[in-house]
Amino acid sequence: MYTGQTDNLERRISAHNKGLSRYTNGRGPWKLIYSEEFITRSEALIREKYLKTGKGREFIKSLDL
Repeated sequence: MYTGQTDNLERRISAHNKGLSRYTNGRGPWKLIYSEEFITRSEALIREKYLKTGKGREFIKSLDL
C-alpha cells in the first residue's frame, strides 16, 4: 500500500505504473483503492501523515474495499 498526495491523481498513478517514481519503481502495478480531496496542500499533508500511522492504516483497512 502506498500513501501520498498530489494535485493530479491520474498523472501520479500513471507515473507509478510506468516506473517513473523512485520509491515505487518495480513494485507495481498500482491501483487506486481510496482517495480524498482537500482545499489546501497543508490539509492534505496533515491527512497523509495520519494515514501513514498505525491508526491511519487501520482506517483504510476498515473501509472494506
